[in-house]
Amino acid sequence: MGAVIVRDGLVLCARRGPGGETGDLWEFPGGKIEPGETARQALEREIREELHCEIAVGDELTTTRHAYGFGIVTLTTFRCDLVSGTPVLTEHAAVTWRPSSTLLELTWAPADVPAVELLVARGTEARQV
Repeated sequence: MGAVIVRDGLVLCARRGPGGETGDLWEFPGGKIEPGETARQALEREIREELHCEIAVGDELTTTRHAYGFGIVTLTTFRCDLVSGTPVLTEHAAVTWRPSSTLLELTWAPADVPAVELLVARGTEARQV
């Protein structure tokens, strides 16, 4: 799962650390569902753990599948609002807040690209969850 976190009309983008097939690429932060969690609960937990922030998870944006060398990734992204906190780097090399119109200027992990393209096409920064 990935969180398309919106604050003041800007979208949070997170750059992965170096190494591996997706090293140094941009992504929407998130993670995996643990047993007994819903997708929304897991996303709230992952953002708390990875960025030390609280989010409100809104509607599903899209679900995509991408075949990487290490396996197939199914990524469901949700629109989220930042409720509290300032992102702290614990898992990522960098974060930036951007208007959706500039998201394609970054080099994204392939599984995230369809969500990025939807955000750009819809001008989503103006709409809150």
